Amino acid sequence: MRPRLIIADDHAMVAEGLERIMTEVGDVVARVGDGAQLVDVAQRLAPDIIVSDVTMPGLSGIDAMRQLKAQGSKAKFIFLTIHTEARLAAEAIRSGASGYVLKHAAGEELLDAIRSVLAGRTYLTPLVTRAVIENLMQTQNRG
Repeated sequence: MRPRLIIADDHAMVAEGLERIMTEVGDVVARVGDGAQLVDVAQRLAPDIIVSDVTMPGLSGIDAMRQLKAQGSKAKFIFLTIHTEARLAAEAIRSGASGYVLKHAAGEELLDAIRSVLAGRTYLTPLVTRAVIENLMQTQNRG
């Protein structure tokens, strides 16, 4: 059975393009434009994977993920974003994300991330991996 996917991005053109790419690895069951919609739709449709922007109107993608996880959602989150800051990527991973990919990466990287997450692994774009690991280690050493 093909995985059920939701796309959350406030830019309609980006979401439409993502849907075309993502149909190679799963069935896109919904596209939403903000975090509150994401929470509502994900509760009803119970997707396997959610590909979400971090920054959206109202509720951020990370906050939407936190809400869904607190409500028992089993959906895996992959953040697809323009944000290259290690701190933000580390926060996403610490909060429960399974993947973090930059928007300027090739579409094939997103498909690799989805495949990795479906296989039970965490995917972190190579462009920020080292800085994120350093950030996570610093946070852990402080705690």
